[in-house]
Amino acid sequence: MITPTSTTQLQPLYSGQTGIAAEQSSSALSSDFETFLKMLTVQMENQDPLNPVDSADYAVQLATFSSVEQQVLTNDLLTSLAASMSGGGIGALGQWVGMDVRAGVAAHFDGDPIELVMPEYQDADRRVLVIRDESGEIATRLDIPVTGADYSWDGLLADGTTAESGIYQFSIETFKDGSLRSTDAASPYNRVREALIENGQTLLLLEGDIIVTPSEVSGLRSPNSP
Repeated sequence: MITPTSTTQLQPLYSGQTGIAAEQSSSALSSDFETFLKMLTVQMENQDPLNPVDSADYAVQLATFSSVEQQVLTNDLLTSLAASMSGGGIGALGQWVGMDVRAGVAAHFDGDPIELVMPEYQDADRRVLVIRDESGEIATRLDIPVTGADYSWDGLLADGTTAESGIYQFSIETFKDGSLRSTDAASPYNRVREALIENGQTLLLLEGDIIVTPSEVSGLRSPNSP
C-alpha cells in the first residue's frame, strides 16, 4: 500500500474539543489578566515616592499585555476557523467519492486501462513509458508516441503478457538523438473510494489503498469521461 500515513485511529469529523480548548484559553487569559493587574497594583503601592515609576512605563506594560491578549484571542479564532474549514472540506471532498482524480505517480491496475497524463517535448524523437511495480522494480518499458499528453496503459507488458493486478508507478523517459533528455512523472487517474480525516489532515483514499492529500490532486473527472 502506498500511503503517507497510517489510516487507523481516524478522528471524528466534528468534535467539541476545539470549543473546550478555546474556553480553557479564555479562562486562563482572564486569570492571567487579573494576576497582571494585581502585580501592577502592588508595584504602584510599593514604588519609591521620591522616584515614582513614569506613567509611560505603565502604559507600555498595559499595551504589551493587551497585545498578548489579542494574539491569544486571534490564535483561538484561527483554531476555530481551521476546524470549521476542515469539517467543510471533508463535506466537499465527500462529493469526490466515486470520481476519478489525477494525483501522484501510482495507480491500481485491476484489468481496466489506466489513463496517464504526462509532459510533452517538441523536439524529442523517442519516449519510453517506464512502469514499476509496488516494490519499485521495473515491470516493463514501452515505447509510446512521441507526441501527446495522454496515454492509456492497458496492462500490456513488453513481452506480450498482461500485468498482474497490483499497484504500479509510472514515469516517462524522453530521448533526442539517442540521448536521455529527461525523466518525468506520468500522473495516472485513480478512483476515489473515501474521504477521511486522520490526525487533523484531510485525505483521499483511492483504489488499491493509495492515499493522497487534496493538494496533490491536479485533475478531477467523472468516471464516465472518455
